[in-house]
Amino acid sequence: MEVNTIYLDNSATTKPIKEVMQAFMVVNEQYYANPASIHAMGVESNELLMRAREQVADILHTEAKNVLFTSGGTESNNTAIFGLARSNTHKGNHILTTEIEHPSVLESVKQLEQDGFDVEYLQVDENGVISLEELRTKVRKDTILVSMMHVNNEMGAIQPIFEAAKIIHESSRAAFHVDAIQSFGKLPISFNDDDGPDCISISGHKIHGFKGSGVLAFRKKMKWQPYALGGGQEFGLRSGTVAVPQAVALSKAARIAIETMNDRAKKYRQWYEEICTQLRGYGDEVHILSTPKGAAHILSFSIRDLKGEVIINALQKRNVIVSTSSACSSKQTKTSHVVEALNIDEHFKNGVIRISFGAHVTDEDIVKFKQVLDEVLTELKGEF
Repeated sequence: MEVNTIYLDNSATTKPIKEVMQAFMVVNEQYYANPASIHAMGVESNELLMRAREQVADILHTEAKNVLFTSGGTESNNTAIFGLARSNTHKGNHILTTEIEHPSVLESVKQLEQDGFDVEYLQVDENGVISLEELRTKVRKDTILVSMMHVNNEMGAIQPIFEAAKIIHESSRAAFHVDAIQSFGKLPISFNDDDGPDCISISGHKIHGFKGSGVLAFRKKMKWQPYALGGGQEFGLRSGTVAVPQAVALSKAARIAIETMNDRAKKYRQWYEEICTQLRGYGDEVHILSTPKGAAHILSFSIRDLKGEVIINALQKRNVIVSTSSACSSKQTKTSHVVEALNIDEHFKNGVIRISFGAHVTDEDIVKFKQVLDEVLTELKGEF
């Protein structure tokens, strides 16, 4: 890949920052012993692991014993959904989620549905946001789990999770799981509020950390069915030798993400508005799926009667990297379930492009992107 490539696919994955890579290398070189071993080197590794756990707990305003390290967002979501649902069948079997969740949530609840659980899906409006009134009507006394993403990975819609939490907790004994994989480090989220999520999923590689690292954190101790059985690591909830370098790197990435969150958010919003202004100039040929009320780091739009792959390839030839609506669905030929849920015009369904900002993006990159985008759209569509 060329040095001057402009990478605008940070919602798919991010490039690790230097401080995180350095921490990862030091731990691999010097603290490689198994943290479960009782010899001195194992004790050192375990102390480092506990320090990483405490740092994440401090950021999320919970206790270290409530922070579980995982292999990433998919495992965190799977673990939360299966663990909470299967351990609370004495309370009921009703599960609520939304129609625009990540596949790691949707496929999990589909499996539970096959196992006999009663699953319902909340709809979203044209802005990708749920109705709190619908949530209020669908939460039942036998609801045991509600799973909802904070920020949608395809078009950036922000769900009202704190308002939702109040409804859920007032109307049921359900656990409220929030997929914060696209929001952590971009928007405030923690267990600090009087009411909010009961558990939160985080992914390391979305915050300039490493793939293969994640967190599932809890507000308090909860009734739980372990997802991985074995030696009893991670408080007996996730057996297997703990990857200390990944845990340390994730805690470092998380701390940096929180420290720089406000400054980055201002910059992302500036870029978002600049690009939206340009897109509006193309008139009816462009449909912007994202909204100003959504997350600033994700901007999705569609070009009338053009396939997303055509636009991506044309941009890539000019060293600009973007994606279709989601990296998880970009290799599939069918329309994204998120795009379908938004009920947009048929002429725009196949041409959805997502650009997403990250720490390595510069003002110069955005200037260049806008220039290249204009060239590509003029080439593909003619003069506007």
